[in-house]
Amino acid sequence: MSINDTDIAFVHDMFDPLGHITTRKMMGGLSIYCDGTIFAMLDREGTLYLKAKGPFADEMAAAGARQFGADSGDRMAYWTLPDAALSDPDAALTWGQKALAAL
Repeated sequence: MSINDTDIAFVHDMFDPLGHITTRKMMGGLSIYCDGTIFAMLDREGTLYLKAKGPFADEMAAAGARQFGADSGDRMAYWTLPDAALSDPDAALTWGQKALAAL
């Protein structure tokens, strides 16, 4: 799968309340910025990840999020949305706010 206009619209629907959201296609996925700061990405399979390190990464892990690259051993500072937030736009927005606050 590759990133398409529907994927980009999904990102805007989810995160536009956070601020000025822009995107950039990169390495088959999509980098997501708020007011010029990268805080999330969407991989080519459509999995959404939030940037998280330190205590925020610990909070995400405790909520059931999975780290990008954990299966391959090539871990990055990006974590999936917790499963409960996948079907709850308000919860997803709250996690997005937390990601930005932790940067």
